[in-house]
Amino acid sequence: MAMKSLSPVPKLLLSTTPSSVLSSDKNFFFVDFVGLYCKSKRTRRRLRGDSSSSTSRASPLSRLSSVRAVIDLERVHDKDLASPSYLKPQVANLEDILSERGACGVGFIANLDNIPSHGVVKDALIALGCMEHRGGCGADNDSGDGSGLMSSIPWDFFNVWAKEQGLAPFDKLHTVIENIFEKEGLEVLGWRDVPVNAPIVGKNARETMPNIQQVFVKIAKDDSTDDIERELYICRKLIERAVAAETWGTELYFCSLSNQTIVYKGMLRSEALGLFYLDLQNELYTSPFAIYHRRYSTNTSPRWPLAQPMRFLGHNGEINTIQGNLNWMQSREASLKSSVWNGRENEIRPFGNPRGSDSANLDSAAEILIRSGRTPEEALMILVPEAYKNHPTLSIKYPEVLDFYDYYKGQMEAWDGPALLLFSDGKTVGACLDRNGLRPARYWRTSDNFVYVASEVGVVPVDEAKVTMKGRLGPGMMIAADLVNGQVYENTEVKKRVSSLNPYGKWIKENLRFLKPVNFKSSTVMENEEILRTQQAFGYSSEDVQMVIESMASQGKEPTFCMGDDIPLAGLSQRPHMLYDYFKQRFAQVTNPAIDPLREGLVMSLEVNIGKRGNILELGPENASQVILSNPVLNEGGIEELMKDTYLKPKVLSTFFDIRKGVEGSLQKALYYLCEAADDAVRTSIVADTAQCFSTHQFACLIGYGASAVCPYLALETCRQWRLSNKTVALMRNGKIPTVTIEQAQKNYTKAVNAGLLKILSKMGISLLSSYCGAQIFEIYGLGQDVVDLAFTGSVSKISGLTFDELARETLSFWVKAFSEDTTKRLENFGFIQFRPGGEYHSNNPEMSKLLHKAVREKSETAYAVYQQHLANRPVNVLRDLLEFKSDRAPIPVGKVEPAVSIVQRFCTGGMSLGAISRETHEAIAIAMNRIGGKSNSGEGGEDPIRWKPLTDVVDGYSPTLPHLKGLQNGDIATSAIKQVASGRFGVTPTFLVNADQLEIKVAQGAKPGEGGQLPGKKVSAYIARLRSSKPGVPLISPPPHHDIYSIEDLAQLIFDLHQINPNAKVSVKLVAEAGIGTVASGVAKGNADIIQISGHDGGTGASPISSIKHAGGPWELGLTETNQTLIENGLRERVILRVDGGLKSGVDVLMAAAMGADEYGFGSLAMIATGCVMARICHTNNCPVGVASQREELRARFPGVPGDLVNYFLYVAEEVRGILAQLGYSKLDDIIGRTELLKPRDISLVKTQHLDLSYLLSSVGVPSMSSTEIRKQEVHTNGPVLDDDILDDPLVKDAIENEKVVDKTVKICNIDRAACGRVAGVIAKKYGDTGFAGQVNLTFLGSAGQSFGCFLIPGMNIRLVGEANDYVGKGMAGGEIVVTPVDKIGFVPEEATIVGNTCLYGATGGQIFARGKAGERFAVRNSLAEAVVEGTGDHCCEYMTGGCVVVLGKVGRNVAAGMTGGLAYLLDEDDTLLPKINREIVKIQRVTAPAGELQLKSLIEAHVEKTGSSKGETILKEWEKYLPLFWQLVPPSEEDTPEASAAYVRTATGEVTFQSA
Repeated sequence: MAMKSLSPVPKLLLSTTPSSVLSSDKNFFFVDFVGLYCKSKRTRRRLRGDSSSSTSRASPLSRLSSVRAVIDLERVHDKDLASPSYLKPQVANLEDILSERGACGVGFIANLDNIPSHGVVKDALIALGCMEHRGGCGADNDSGDGSGLMSSIPWDFFNVWAKEQGLAPFDKLHTVIENIFEKEGLEVLGWRDVPVNAPIVGKNARETMPNIQQVFVKIAKDDSTDDIERELYICRKLIERAVAAETWGTELYFCSLSNQTIVYKGMLRSEALGLFYLDLQNELYTSPFAIYHRRYSTNTSPRWPLAQPMRFLGHNGEINTIQGNLNWMQSREASLKSSVWNGRENEIRPFGNPRGSDSANLDSAAEILIRSGRTPEEALMILVPEAYKNHPTLSIKYPEVLDFYDYYKGQMEAWDGPALLLFSDGKTVGACLDRNGLRPARYWRTSDNFVYVASEVGVVPVDEAKVTMKGRLGPGMMIAADLVNGQVYENTEVKKRVSSLNPYGKWIKENLRFLKPVNFKSSTVMENEEILRTQQAFGYSSEDVQMVIESMASQGKEPTFCMGDDIPLAGLSQRPHMLYDYFKQRFAQVTNPAIDPLREGLVMSLEVNIGKRGNILELGPENASQVILSNPVLNEGGIEELMKDTYLKPKVLSTFFDIRKGVEGSLQKALYYLCEAADDAVRTSIVADTAQCFSTHQFACLIGYGASAVCPYLALETCRQWRLSNKTVALMRNGKIPTVTIEQAQKNYTKAVNAGLLKILSKMGISLLSSYCGAQIFEIYGLGQDVVDLAFTGSVSKISGLTFDELARETLSFWVKAFSEDTTKRLENFGFIQFRPGGEYHSNNPEMSKLLHKAVREKSETAYAVYQQHLANRPVNVLRDLLEFKSDRAPIPVGKVEPAVSIVQRFCTGGMSLGAISRETHEAIAIAMNRIGGKSNSGEGGEDPIRWKPLTDVVDGYSPTLPHLKGLQNGDIATSAIKQVASGRFGVTPTFLVNADQLEIKVAQGAKPGEGGQLPGKKVSAYIARLRSSKPGVPLISPPPHHDIYSIEDLAQLIFDLHQINPNAKVSVKLVAEAGIGTVASGVAKGNADIIQISGHDGGTGASPISSIKHAGGPWELGLTETNQTLIENGLRERVILRVDGGLKSGVDVLMAAAMGADEYGFGSLAMIATGCVMARICHTNNCPVGVASQREELRARFPGVPGDLVNYFLYVAEEVRGILAQLGYSKLDDIIGRTELLKPRDISLVKTQHLDLSYLLSSVGVPSMSSTEIRKQEVHTNGPVLDDDILDDPLVKDAIENEKVVDKTVKICNIDRAACGRVAGVIAKKYGDTGFAGQVNLTFLGSAGQSFGCFLIPGMNIRLVGEANDYVGKGMAGGEIVVTPVDKIGFVPEEATIVGNTCLYGATGGQIFARGKAGERFAVRNSLAEAVVEGTGDHCCEYMTGGCVVVLGKVGRNVAAGMTGGLAYLLDEDDTLLPKINREIVKIQRVTAPAGELQLKSLIEAHVEKTGSSKGETILKEWEKYLPLFWQLVPPSEEDTPEASAAYVRTATGEVTFQSA
């Protein structure tokens, strides 16, 4: 009963004919087709299955196939009811893709003896129940986002039913389906209603509950299993085609048509699946395997068909490249042919569905490969390849695997993104992980021949004495159980078997060609005047040349700037922009992580294959005939080489358009001709040879919309011109800039572009340029629908905008400037980056800040009125400037409006870190916000505990507690009400967390969404280093992703962890506006967040790359509107407070945000300006002239601000809000929140276009059922009953905490007990701080611990786990001890088994952990001070470590010590394989020679043996002289002079340190 999501599920017009199949009183219709192979009437009665049969031809008794169809009545547009539109080629539409995103918990159980049993099914249902926390629930808290189970078909069970029924005659209602089967030579024997327990279904799910039936089919041909599966596949495709002409055609949803497998699934919670489907409770329902799946959909109107497993796959993850994958699948459809289809390929198209989910489409792609003869393992290696480049193990031991991947790289672009994929075709069952290892996957095998794979351990009760093997899937790894032969194949065995099937090495050696590097030109090609003219014609400005191109040529990296993007969007600007400026890069947030191009670049590649993509269904050497480029940036010589390639047969097409007959229609006409010419050329790779491309964003746009490579000839010419200029030569001679040759300048430029491209790919979580190519990872702001439909089909342009003719005129304006008589002798400075008089308008300009300073410092209402007037008269800058208020009410007196003191409580300041800004600024802002009852935000970097108590020692505005501040009052408190948890976890200690009113998870920031943060070394003072548990002068980098948020269920877990340690703090999640944010926000609301913050692209106060500031993220007006409306539609709006920030400056901004749905309002840049910032825009240099954004003491002494200035500003804003409310006739903010009908378009004329469409901003789907104040005053969301509550209820534990005594307690634990000890730690931290507890709480846990075991542990807590643990052990621990050891009686070798999961010790600031077994990926990531001993780890061990000590007594994965700037690591290397796995960018690798180092290592191993009983540790200690030389010590520069790392270090008797001379 396998199930598959293939087509969308829109509205159905009910037939009035009583006999219609649709006359059921249910809203949907599921059909299960159970096909039965029969040769004669005598055989028909004997439905006995023999599932142990293992011949290549299907046994006559096991050819029961099944499919399920769904008919759905959801309401959609009438256009969806048209005839078979889905059969026509369709470009993947971003709107469809964004509406469905999800993540999940998955697993399988398989019996290697292929013996079916009901126990397998029961255990799968138990495991599914233990995954409930990895799934989501709708607004009714009852309808699950989906759960399901795939198994083999239970023949005995159906035999009994068939006997009872005598297979009644076929029901005439199913005519269409029967006719197709008949034409294909299959006979329908009878229908079966699947018995269900309907009352158990949640309210939302019941409204869309399908009618579910199974049908038995007689197959007369004596074919092999594979042939039968193909026949059934053709039948399904033909039925889809036949019903597509019906009005209800798109409702018919086939889920499987297989004689091997069956699926039961639905919009159900985990525990409801087995209760809903009565079949699953029947003892006769037996199977040798079961795949189970629990879905978490970010969209809250998930549909029954989208539950999983699909036809082959159960997918936990998200395909980031889905739009490109679908477009490429469609483009290759015509060439897909295979002899197995006997010329029937046309009948089985299309192979994808743009309106299906990413999982459904990946399943479709796997299906066509498998049905065409590939094994499931082979299909997944093609679709989801591992990161095989520079892989030490593969390149040495398994070169044939590299050949396999190289062969297919040019045939199929990777389906890239985080993914744990479980798969089965009934004969093999297996699992594989994405190239980055971004989903947890653990496996174990028992002595009675069962294999288990699951997202978590502990989901099924297993006798540990029977367990013979325990492991985890690492990045790109696969495990497969061959049910026919009873074998389990681990990763390299699977890959080797698949790769050996064909001579891939020979084929690529003979056919695949590399483009050899061609030297750069050594002189300019054009004269200076011609270069200038060309630059002008193609839209270059002096900023582009000096700040971007020349900077890249000189430094080899992208330039950095600061203070956000405060110029108008390209469509609103009065100045001409290049087309690229209308595009914003999309980025990953929540549903999948960004990748780290800096530290985890080994999984990324810019390689691109040029040439024809062959027929992937047929193998052969000719498919390998392509040219490989190492990166997509070509120089002029590279283009010439490609033009000479005889196999490529290139054709050149011009992109100029002719305006001799006028501009009107010229651009559109030229585009049509260009498309026709490209069609005629029938080539498969596009190379852009263009003058109009110089920045990383521009390269990304060209590649994202289909170019395989780009030659930026004018940018390279500009590099050459710069290098040869007298000015540059003089600067180099004087040492002002690095000396580079002309070739080196061009190399630097290319290097910077490539690094920038990696960063742009990584923002979206994409690893490979080949997958990014054509994936259209952009949204558009300011281009009309006609332009989008022709040139950028499938992209989203919410506000419409310029037409082709308007675009042509804009392009022409550059051209005219270049070739008119009065051409200037230098490039114009448009002022797009830096403010300059006469340049582009910047909203944060010197005049604005002067007016504001005058108003707040003089406390002058008149001056504030002048400031208001300045804002009112500014040019159109943001979308809200196009709107104004209207009201049907009469004005009321201001005195009747709610007071300012109530309004200011809704105000917050931005998350600016102490470190990025000075202590003075940070504390002044916090004090001001606490005075008015608003909220300041700590930003990333922790907080000094001295700030958590009210001041009582203020005299004349000064306090000895905070001597650097002025204007203080007694009772002031400098604590930040909102304490931020960012990806670097700097300063996040238990006490920091428990002293927060609110906790903010910063998923993204407006200035650079999808990227990490960086604090330059010169800003890391001794004070900053102390707060961040790091070392002074050493740069601090926050990774792009939170390493514990790779999916929506991971975010829900972090929210759970924070609610666990501080149950009184609301948890907020900060997102950045982009298309699809409403869907993401729904998932966040379902993840139990209390607050969702939407930031605009224009925010940001810190340093960021220019391309990120300018080209990522969207306006908050659109993001807020989408979020508010999606939450209302999904019944989730009342669950969360909505907060917005990004460029807010006034009461008008506050009211606009309120009308669009925001409850609270954030101010970042303006809060800084009010406290003294003069917008010098040099924050990133540490040279701020007024000490606002500097750590230099002499500059900080100039800080002019006092808390009263900011208080004045916010009170003025609140009074402005009151005044407008009074004019509108409303007495309180509550009454206008979400009321978009109070807004109307302003009568204003834009320079570029009159075609902007603001209807989306003005649309409404209603308001929440509660007022904003009621939503804001709700209690903090709870974690429900947790294990910690039971521990804290124990009188002995209470007494020990209260009176600092010692207590010992033993507790049973299972995987649904998550964040164990977090709440206990929070209670101790609140009372005693991070180090003040003198008692001891000793807890022993027995069983399998849930995620985040021992999180935020504090000194005085010693916890022991006898069993095993899942991900995030010791997350954020500040002290204490964690010991994890297996149970006494085990059947496996502990040091070879995985005992704790991924990302353990993330952000730890103290304590010790000892684990007798291996850990997963990213062990000790961002560890600050904790010490650890484990017996093996996965990839990326010690990543971003800044302190502490890690000892690994076994094998490690790749990329050890990437970004490790502090602490030490000791790794045992018994077989000499370690060195290639070390990332040597920072650390030095040496043997343990220092006596103090040897002592540290030995004492940690001794402690490990004592606490865990480790036999590996015992062996090492017994043979110390043998093992010590096998250890490597990893030493970052900051540790080189420590006694542990330096043998020359000697401490004298007086305590002075000296070094012995060598």
